[in-house]
Amino acid sequence: MLRPEQMSKISVTGSRRVMGDVVEAIHDQSLVHMTEYDGGWEGFDPGESTATAEAAADKLVTVRSLISQLGVEPSDAGPSRIVTDEALEAELEEVRVEANELDDRREDLRDDLRRVNERIDTVEPFVDVGVDIDLLSGYDSLQVTVGEGQESAVREAVTHATDLDEFDIFAGEEYLAVFARPTPSADEDALADTLVGAEFAAVEVPELDETEKTAPEAYHQSLEADREELRTEIETVDREIETLREEWAGFLLAAEEELSIRVGKAEAPLSFATTENAFVAEGWIPTEEYTEFAGAISDAVGNSAEVEELERASFGSDGAVQVREDVPQSVQDAGTDETDGDRAEAEEEEPQRAVADGGAPVVMRDDDPPTIQDNPGIAKPFELLTGLVGEPNYREFDPTIVLFLTFPVMFGFMIGDFAYGLIYTAIGAYLYSGFDSDSFQAAGAVAMIAGVSTAIFGILYGEIFGLHLIASEFWEGIVGLKHAPIEKGLEPAGSYWARTWLVVSVVFGVLHLNVAWIFDFLENLEFHGFVEALEESGSWLLALNGLWLFLFSTWFGRTPPILFEVFSSGKAAAFELGFTGFPVIVGQIGAVMMGLGVLLIIVGPTAEIVEIFTVLSHTLSYLRIGAVLVAKAGMAFAVNLLFFGVYETGEGGETAWHFALTKMPEVGATYHGHEVTGILFGGMAHGGPVLLVAGVLVLIAGHLLVLALGVTSSGIQAIRLEYFEFFSKFYDGDGITYDPFGTERTFTSEE
Repeated sequence: MLRPEQMSKISVTGSRRVMGDVVEAIHDQSLVHMTEYDGGWEGFDPGESTATAEAAADKLVTVRSLISQLGVEPSDAGPSRIVTDEALEAELEEVRVEANELDDRREDLRDDLRRVNERIDTVEPFVDVGVDIDLLSGYDSLQVTVGEGQESAVREAVTHATDLDEFDIFAGEEYLAVFARPTPSADEDALADTLVGAEFAAVEVPELDETEKTAPEAYHQSLEADREELRTEIETVDREIETLREEWAGFLLAAEEELSIRVGKAEAPLSFATTENAFVAEGWIPTEEYTEFAGAISDAVGNSAEVEELERASFGSDGAVQVREDVPQSVQDAGTDETDGDRAEAEEEEPQRAVADGGAPVVMRDDDPPTIQDNPGIAKPFELLTGLVGEPNYREFDPTIVLFLTFPVMFGFMIGDFAYGLIYTAIGAYLYSGFDSDSFQAAGAVAMIAGVSTAIFGILYGEIFGLHLIASEFWEGIVGLKHAPIEKGLEPAGSYWARTWLVVSVVFGVLHLNVAWIFDFLENLEFHGFVEALEESGSWLLALNGLWLFLFSTWFGRTPPILFEVFSSGKAAAFELGFTGFPVIVGQIGAVMMGLGVLLIIVGPTAEIVEIFTVLSHTLSYLRIGAVLVAKAGMAFAVNLLFFGVYETGEGGETAWHFALTKMPEVGATYHGHEVTGILFGGMAHGGPVLLVAGVLVLIAGHLLVLALGVTSSGIQAIRLEYFEFFSKFYDGDGITYDPFGTERTFTSEE
């Protein structure tokens, strides 16, 4: 659970004549995380892909191109099928030709449509001004321009132009056509130069052939008709492509899967070490799967290949992978059913494996084992959160189970509302059931668990959408308590709860950090021994716990008093445990522990002494849990206050607040057995129809905001504490993801 599954380094050694059968067997088992041969053995070369690899890869490229071209999705697959060589030749060529023809036809039509749209855009200004296009050019004594501008500014500009004798303006809704006769001495750009100061943006007059020289409106209508015809043709082609997609989607998805498998098998020997007559393949498998794997290879090729377990992954003090224990001979023998005669025959055909001095096998590459996280089913979705930092490496603890135990508690504690919890759970259920993606499903499961935690805390707080309905109807009405088991501390009479949660947050932080440094201590103890573990990790444990034992003691009096009030007795105590501080001797022991921790840091990793205040600052960082709790409660309270209104009563000499859920009472009236002493806010619900409608909008929008901030603040703050304060003490997250050679067939069936 806290450690990954144990992995074993295995080798498969055999004759090259059975290498293909071995590759098939390894692929079918889908257990071996292959090790790439690095060329380090004398006499062994990296293997080569088989002759079918290039052809299969070319077909795979074609299939993936068609899948993209036709927009095929996995949901289009239909039932699984067998993909034969004949189908990959004939049917693939058929769909390729048809798809390319339709795609080329659609692109040609889109190009034509693009050109028509450009011509429509070009002719629209001339439709606007209502002048035939052939009348806008070809003059010797007139200058003509069409464009956008203000008619008054254009008219004023040409009126005062000294090199223009006469002019006329044809105005449309957006465009102007200006005709002007220049003076004999004017140049050919006289009109254009005149309109520069009028902020006139000219458009180019299109050149039309004889068939297009017609009135702009008629030409525009002709283009519109062409556009609609092209759009209709494109829609027809799109329907044909959609029909083709529906017809061939299952085949294409199956072909992609089959070809991917074939390419993978054909290229598998690239990671092998080979000679002219033999091959060696190595990789990692879960130790518990070794016997089954060895049996599968034996079933496939008999005595022509030998499976050997080389290492069982564990690490020495230098962090290098090593054999934790001798691999039992019974395990070795499980890889083969050879007789002595079989071995002699195999040895004549195959070269001996390289061995180290003393007979221990030499691995082809000293690679670290991949990680298979070993968490119970309910905690597995939280591997998503762990993976955002990185895959746990084989040397370190997997913090997923701690995430599962602490993240939902922090999240639910900070929100603590039954209705919000149900909504978060529903959102999680939608993500879990509505998407095929493993990541979405994991996120949905995390959201559901966090939602359930939020709902449970909501029951304990007695709140639904910030209203104390569960408290009044269940805890007070049915159970008979004076209030809910725990409160958030917004009311004056219960403000001590807010102080309590700050202290509880600190205590939780101390426990959380203890777990982190204990993990770090155990890792250092295993790899580096007790002395280094004490210096590297024990020092921080001593400093952390020593500091807080000292602060919670009465050695130097009760300062600050908040640490002693909330768990003692009386009105200031939320939990009356009678705690008034640890005895002086405990505080003195704490001081010694902290001093010893600092000394060990100086003796050991001296540079870390500058971080000694981490034991205080990182613990105080957990105060954000209590702070966010009160802040979210305050936001929900403010939203409900605006809508329902709040009045206060005097209860036992202390003030209590109540939402006016039905009507706002008058001051002096008796409600809840106590006199109403004041009105904090009258409430939009009680201010007439207009305010009621506005209040409903405020109520809905306000709670949606609080709901969203529950994720962006509570969720982010909780995960920040996990990642920064907790993970940083012991977790690197630089592990290798277990990626076994093999494919789980989804769209295909084996022959």
